[in-house]
Amino acid sequence: MLLLEIFEPTPDGYNTDKEDHTVLKLSDLRTTRLDLAQLNRLRKMNDVRNIEKKEKVKTIANQYKPPAAAAAPGL
Repeated sequence: MLLLEIFEPTPDGYNTDKEDHTVLKLSDLRTTRLDLAQLNRLRKMNDVRNIEKKEKVKTIANQYKPPAAAAAPGL
């Protein structure tokens, strides 16, 4: 969990605790089947995570790139 996730509401597409109705018991031996709504929610979560990862990589690359003055050699 990221620190920002504590203070900001969860974005659309992320799973919340109120939507989790799959409390498993020890006697449950069969695998649960996902319906189309759950699959769509999982796809949205994956899309959001991919976008967040790309943005994070961009900010890190921008943070660690050399400054413009140091990149040009002095005359």
